[in-house]
Amino acid sequence: MGIERYADLAARIMAAPPRLGSVRVVAVDGPAGSGKTTFAGRLAGALRGCGAVVAEFHTDDILDGWTDLHSYWPRLNGWVLEPLSRGEPGRYRAYDWIAKHFEDDWRPVPVADVLLLEGVASARSEVAQRLSLSVFVLAGRDVRLARGVARDGEALRPEWLRWMADEDKHYAADGTAERADVLVDGAPTVVHEADTEFVGLPSAGARETIRE
Repeated sequence: MGIERYADLAARIMAAPPRLGSVRVVAVDGPAGSGKTTFAGRLAGALRGCGAVVAEFHTDDILDGWTDLHSYWPRLNGWVLEPLSRGEPGRYRAYDWIAKHFEDDWRPVPVADVLLLEGVASARSEVAQRLSLSVFVLAGRDVRLARGVARDGEALRPEWLRWMADEDKHYAADGTAERADVLVDGAPTVVHEADTEFVGLPSAGARETIRE
């Protein structure tokens, strides 16, 4: 475990070869509530500080509701990854979580130096060969559930519990954490400068940490 700098990780990414056409894809994976979105946002800032053009994509935007841990992948691949691999902009229809359907309008995903792909199962085995870097963010189960209920409300606790059970099955089968290039503590107790630094974790025990 150690304190690492977002700027150093950004430099590592920019030194890595692109594996999706001209785009370096960086997946920020990890269970819901672990701190992926916060991490991805800070990494995006560090990449832009290096002069990189960054496109940010959150897989929550194309989930078909709470049961869609797996079936969003063909949409992500067909709408975003395949066009980018050909040097063409991607596009997607976002899911409206209030109305519970996909919007009619398409949103663009530009061809960028880096595509930051953030979300549960974003570093799944199907995309591993296209990633320039994979990050896995971990936090204990109680922390993640508390964060989720605080954000979404007590009424959605059953949805969170079902989703977390689906995550357990996916990560156990996929081995995402064991394959990740960088493991991150999403609930660190180590004193550090959160805006510019993160706490890295050793690879040993990653699966156990997910299930805590």
